[in-house]
Amino acid sequence: MSWFKRNQKGIKTPTSQKKDSPNGLWVKSPSGKLIHTKELKSNSYVFPDDGHHQRIGSKEYFEILFDHNEFAEIEEGLIPGDPLKFEDSKPYPDRVVASQKKTNLKEAARSACGKLGGKDIAVCCMDFSFIGGSMGSVVGEKIARTIDYSLERKIPFLMISKSGGARMMEAGFSLMQMAKTSAKLHLLSEAKIPYISLLTDPTTGGVTASFAMLGDFNIAEPKALIGFAGPRVIRETIGKDLPKGFQSSEFVLDHGFIDFIVDRRELKEKLMELFKLLDN
Repeated sequence: MSWFKRNQKGIKTPTSQKKDSPNGLWVKSPSGKLIHTKELKSNSYVFPDDGHHQRIGSKEYFEILFDHNEFAEIEEGLIPGDPLKFEDSKPYPDRVVASQKKTNLKEAARSACGKLGGKDIAVCCMDFSFIGGSMGSVVGEKIARTIDYSLERKIPFLMISKSGGARMMEAGFSLMQMAKTSAKLHLLSEAKIPYISLLTDPTTGGVTASFAMLGDFNIAEPKALIGFAGPRVIRETIGKDLPKGFQSSEFVLDHGFIDFIVDRRELKEKLMELFKLLDN
């Protein structure tokens, strides 16, 4: 008789009383291996078996970058308006409110100031979970005001981009943010205050065409989608198959558009080195 059959009588818990594992306790990597969420978090949300970088938002990036996860938010009260009275399948304000409830965020970008390796730094980080990280008026204004914060205090600025591009519900108002943020970054450059741009998966559209590519160093996470138009749109436009790995951070690096690729597990140390270099 097998061990299982000999010990079946010892199982007395009714099925109705059995408890499942908590939701989200384990995560499956793209290669199919399971990893405990605590281990994934301690590994900067990178799967150790294949190096896949899980998409994360401002909460997780702030945890990784700021010393002891201590920071003060900048301009956290900014919320979007509805300048065009836009409505598609639902009114724009309703879409914003639904996303705010779903994500517990006020907009698709958060800004904060804290210490990174003991050095004061201002960070603005985009959240893809909020309407695809789209760049609307408030996102552009938040970036601009964070740059102002850096200018006033003469501290480095880090921009973490993760976006589908301009927010169509704000049309021209959204596109104006490209010029506004670029002009602000010019002021930062004139003041010789370091600016590093980190491109994560995905960074596309007007974000790529403006502030995301204007850093003193433009760096990216591995295998991030980086480009202007998406691969499908380009393929349909030119009527040709695209090169293998097209618009990945590795492809973009090979063609000279970014300076280097950094593993998220080494991100904080690399940033400390870069800001020290730019300070000299």
